[in-house]
Amino acid sequence: MAGPADRQFVTLGLGAEVFAVSVSHVREILDYQPPFAIPEGPDYLMGLTDVRGRGTPTLDLRLKLGLPRVEPTGATRILVLDVPVDDRVLSLGLVADRVIEVVAFSESQIEGAPDIGVPWRSDYIQGVVRRETGSGGSGFVVIFDLGRLLTSQDAAALSQAA
Repeated sequence: MAGPADRQFVTLGLGAEVFAVSVSHVREILDYQPPFAIPEGPDYLMGLTDVRGRGTPTLDLRLKLGLPRVEPTGATRILVLDVPVDDRVLSLGLVADRVIEVVAFSESQIEGAPDIGVPWRSDYIQGVVRRETGSGGSGFVVIFDLGRLLTSQDAAALSQAA
């Protein structure tokens, strides 16, 4: 049961890594369909996805984080997010290998972003949560700072695409 200080997150997987985004930013989760390609966008901009009649810029989260591209599977999903960037809210799709679940983390569980030891840029990270894995070990869930995941250049490219 979620307590009053708990925050809700959608967890998603990229390979063996687990990430989380705040439920407050998630509009919907779609089954994967190849986006309509846009010429001359950044390599991680896959194209536009039709979300209820609107073209929504869609990013390959793996490429954005510097991970290798993989072929979509039956578990691949597009998270449609409303991301606050500067003075506006940007709607975009993020392609993830899989969506795992909605979880609640208390503020006390969320540790600050580590400075070293992770293969992606730590300025994208709002915090990390230590989590027990099914095999009795432990791992981490990395919570994205969505506003920082998108640079102002990204936001400009995505606005142009939309």
